[in-house]
Amino acid sequence: MRERVLAIVSFIAQYFLDDQDVITETDLIEELLAVGFETDEIDAAFCWMETQAFSPPASGETSLAPPATSHRVFTAEEIRGIAPEARGFLSRMRTMGILNDDIMEEVIDKALHMVEDEVALKEIKAITVLAMFASSQQEWRREFDCLLEDDWSMLLN
Repeated sequence: MRERVLAIVSFIAQYFLDDQDVITETDLIEELLAVGFETDEIDAAFCWMETQAFSPPASGETSLAPPATSHRVFTAEEIRGIAPEARGFLSRMRTMGILNDDIMEEVIDKALHMVEDEVALKEIKAITVLAMFASSQQEWRREFDCLLEDDWSMLLN
């Protein structure tokens, strides 16, 4: 069910990033049901997003961070709980200055608390987008598009 909940979160995030006309929550739920999601999965996705959106960010910083000059070492628990590709993704995002230390720590903390098994790259991307979205909806728009589309050239130009 975890993968399907994250698929719903990704679907909703992509919906908002595509600048589509604003629809009601009911319309969005009907659209999710029409593509085959179950009501309990949709409820779980909305609850998780609400929790993420209303939990305070680690700091008030919302601008692009300067590129990292140090390297973060993952703990044994984080190594067990987060897939190597996902850890690499977070490190790359921090090194590029897209994530500051506080948001990266928030993503890691939320990832470790949301699942029982290892958090995969796709899940880390969804958590990262939501953490960035909660920090600043408009300021990160270009970075959201790059993450969801795996188009790194947009960030480098």
